[in-house]
Amino acid sequence: MNSTPRTQTPAIVAAGAAEPVDTTAPSGSPVLCLCAAAARVGGRTLWSGVDLEVRSGEFVAVLGPNGVGKSTLVKVLLGTVPAAAGDVRVLGRRPGEAGHRIGYLPQRRSFDADLRIRGADIVRMGLDGDRWGVPLPWSRSRRVERQRITEVIELVGASAYAQRPIGQCSGGEQQRLLIAQALVRRPEVLLLDEPLDSLDLPNQSAVAALIGRICHREGVAVVLVAHDVNPILHHLDRVVYIAEGGAVCGPPSEVINSGTLTRLYRTPVEVLSTKDGRLVVVGRPEAPALHTDRPVGRQRSGGD
Repeated sequence: MNSTPRTQTPAIVAAGAAEPVDTTAPSGSPVLCLCAAAARVGGRTLWSGVDLEVRSGEFVAVLGPNGVGKSTLVKVLLGTVPAAAGDVRVLGRRPGEAGHRIGYLPQRRSFDADLRIRGADIVRMGLDGDRWGVPLPWSRSRRVERQRITEVIELVGASAYAQRPIGQCSGGEQQRLLIAQALVRRPEVLLLDEPLDSLDLPNQSAVAALIGRICHREGVAVVLVAHDVNPILHHLDRVVYIAEGGAVCGPPSEVINSGTLTRLYRTPVEVLSTKDGRLVVVGRPEAPALHTDRPVGRQRSGGD
């Protein structure tokens, strides 16, 4: 994990227009709950005092510059990194105790172009990967599995290329198939670690819209780690913005503003609105573009 200087501030956060989605209000008890939570890695406190509740059908983004612990928050929810303080509950249980009800998409690199595994087989691994691909012996179960694989491939719009070798699919097509893999067991929570990283702008927008539809129409709680809020802003219910060892949670308009980000970064930050409705966030002094609109700033390739 890379370290982050304490003077680091955001350079640009931009938001453009996006197609509307069904934003039916979530209800019921929280499926994810963090209370005064903290995380430590290698003796260093990454963040502390995080309070967050996520309900079914909510879309939450985890934002912030490189090295602040965004991916670690996902690992705390998965139970692979223990919380250093506070209380964390996932589907009413301790992290790691409800794994079969969680869909997870980790950070990734593109598949090798020579990989011959079909896209549909990548999706199938979400069902039988823990059985080393060995199908269940009962014919009815196998038929139900095949139906579910077809259903989820259609859900993500990947039917046209699901029988193609995964290495011959584009980055956006691969990401849709991996999202299908994470959804194939009908999870109640979907944890996505930088699913838009390395995609071009059209594919970022398309995959963001897909995740938004799945979240709001299927009632799945989504927590998505991102460096660039631009493609997802219009689909979000709330954001968790991590910096300087702390975090702010709330609706995007209440978090991505000058006052809140100035307090979080402990240095002046301005949030500007352009004529076409874009939001531009500028830190002082200007830092490397680690949280940017990709056509303007530099693109990061590493992880948290």
